[in-house]
Amino acid sequence: MARGRGKARSIWVCQRCGFETPGYYGRCPSCDAWGSLVEAMVPSRDSGSLRPSRSAAAPARPLTEVSSAAEARLAISIGELNRVLGGGLVPGSLVLLGGDPGIGKSTLLLQAAVVLASSAGSALYVAAEESAEQVKLRADRLGVAGDGLYVLAETCLDAVLEVAEQLQPAVLVVDSIQTVYQEALESSPGSVSQVRECTAQLMRYAKRSGVPVFIVGHVTKEGMIAGPRVVEHMVDTVLYLEGERFQQYRILRAVKNRFGSTEEVGVFEMGEGGMREIRNPSETFVGERAQGTPGSAIVVTLEGTRPILIEVQALTSPAGSGMPRRTVTGFDLNRLQMLLAVLAKRAGVRLGDHDVFVNVAGGLRVVEPAADLGVALAIASSARDVPVDPHTVLIGEVGLSGELRGVRGLERRLQEAARLGFRRAVIPVRSPNGAVIHSPMEVILAKTLGEAIERALSWRGPAAEQASGRVRG
Repeated sequence: MARGRGKARSIWVCQRCGFETPGYYGRCPSCDAWGSLVEAMVPSRDSGSLRPSRSAAAPARPLTEVSSAAEARLAISIGELNRVLGGGLVPGSLVLLGGDPGIGKSTLLLQAAVVLASSAGSALYVAAEESAEQVKLRADRLGVAGDGLYVLAETCLDAVLEVAEQLQPAVLVVDSIQTVYQEALESSPGSVSQVRECTAQLMRYAKRSGVPVFIVGHVTKEGMIAGPRVVEHMVDTVLYLEGERFQQYRILRAVKNRFGSTEEVGVFEMGEGGMREIRNPSETFVGERAQGTPGSAIVVTLEGTRPILIEVQALTSPAGSGMPRRTVTGFDLNRLQMLLAVLAKRAGVRLGDHDVFVNVAGGLRVVEPAADLGVALAIASSARDVPVDPHTVLIGEVGLSGELRGVRGLERRLQEAARLGFRRAVIPVRSPNGAVIHSPMEVILAKTLGEAIERALSWRGPAAEQASGRVRG
């Protein structure tokens, strides 16, 4: 593989925070991470081979004279992707899509490129990891024609940009940024310097031409985009495709968006026909639950402006020997440890000698504190072998003193639960800003976690009648 003949110098870059230093440190001076510095080769200061030519400086203008007209967006007929992007693609934007290998990044972007090619005229899909024939096979499997979609199997970024300048597509997709390279750099593809310089070149192309660019970035086992976080601050939008590889559901989440909200999520289902958008995820995630089973609770999370109902499952069992296990899927382990401590200290549910397993059904990951009450109730339900009322939803943050704290968007959450047929909701006494809650459901107010447990587990269903004599404090 040919490389440039210019001189290069060596620097060390932190894979966690992007800190650069001319020498090696065992511990990053910026983020204090151990062993995170990797060596990168960059052009020497006197070579200037990758520096763009300097143009005349634009005059400074008063802010009051700058036009605030919104950019015309390029709409994508994939509604969930459109939602996460903030209503469509902004001309000249650079979008990074990250995710675990095999999660569906290439499939989603190929589908997006196909619909954009049909609506906007043409699209260029750069397959830096596959051949054009492999891309065609995937398109046939997805059942898409690909009219107006051009495929380029190339890893040299200079050649890619040359083809893009000639073709002038409506959108450019580079899959992936770890496999393309700049000839002027001596380092191998995927290194910090190559990833950074290739991203900078694509950014300059997008801003100069007005063509929106998608780039794919793989995620390491630590959950970071390989190459690493220096890429995130260079792009306009960072999207993550999340989900368990062997589950069918995928969550598309924006963690950075200069042109829209970073709270919106898109929900997809991975199948033989590609990524299918789920327009009503609440019905999907709670539709398969087994009602009246101990250890199951329904939580209403708020992802951006969209309330989503999910099922939290918990299982407690006596530890056989040694240290009790704490295993979670889709929830934060440290948050679980805190809830177990509050349950033992404030609610009398002591599980120090029990294994505790918590799972968020459907492969989702819940990060907001409003799920605390549902997780705690699911654990208490399993420990006491008494099911939670299947027609009740649980909403609230749990504090260290056992109090229930209000959460945002409470009325929207209750409306979504009522729409799906739920009859009751256990919520904190206090709502944010003292707002008055209006809901067609029966609202049960609780001040503390112990009070919420007693009220949520006191319903007289068949399983509760049988288990009433086996309550454990």
